[in-house]
Amino acid sequence: MSVEAVLLGTAQDGGMPQAGCMCANCADPARRAYAACLGLVDRATGQSWLIDATPDFREQWRILHDLAPDCPLAGIALTHAHMGHYAGLIHLGREAWNTRGLPVYASARMADFLRGNAPWSQLVNLGNIRLHEVSPGQPVALGPRLSLTPHVVPHRDEFSDTLVFVVSGPARRLFYCPDIDRWDDWPGGLREFLGALDVALLDGTFWSADELPGRDVCQVPHPLGTDTARRLAGLSCDVRLIHLNHTNPLHRPGPARDWLAAQGLGVGALGDRWSLEYRM
Repeated sequence: MSVEAVLLGTAQDGGMPQAGCMCANCADPARRAYAACLGLVDRATGQSWLIDATPDFREQWRILHDLAPDCPLAGIALTHAHMGHYAGLIHLGREAWNTRGLPVYASARMADFLRGNAPWSQLVNLGNIRLHEVSPGQPVALGPRLSLTPHVVPHRDEFSDTLVFVVSGPARRLFYCPDIDRWDDWPGGLREFLGALDVALLDGTFWSADELPGRDVCQVPHPLGTDTARRLAGLSCDVRLIHLNHTNPLHRPGPARDWLAAQGLGVGALGDRWSLEYRM
């Protein structure tokens, strides 16, 4: 596959196991998951990209490198300023990789956040990264056959706004949306939007509103996996849920996964790959 996407993480920001937790998922040594992240590869141009720089950046970069060793990292696109989506940038600084002018694509508000707050500002000031501000609805060409189109979604925007991306290859398009507060805010309807796409990796953080005892899930809104499945049942688009909280039963085989599959949806897995060059 010359132009492809690869899933490099499936968990919510804190990964799994999550610090301070001994729930059934976190206590099981067989269950490990990196924070949600997508890799892109174009072997024709010899380049690769990441969407988001997570706390698991080192491991995820290595997976991408091993998949396409002749395609060095050419840039990173950021969705927003929650810890699971940008904290990995710290590995680009002089204490570690010490990259030189690595392009980082972000919204204007996210770019301002990076410029105005240490230690991220040091990456900018020392030239480790070069910020490229992107605008909603305006495609960003990564090469002659690969582009990203950002869209803004509502999502507890404490430090930045939140972007999601449509990845367009020569023949296929993939929608990457790890975080959103609710699908009702998607203009025109989610089902109609996805009907024109080939692959969708969607926010599946919580399966049930009962997953966080002692906490008000209204303070961390996400669409429930059951609601997403009911909205999209039977859709021809390849829909898989990602960004799973460590409490989510979709991390393991069982009734939740079986019910989801019966609706025609799946669960993302580390290493899932999709060609963007050929129609399946």
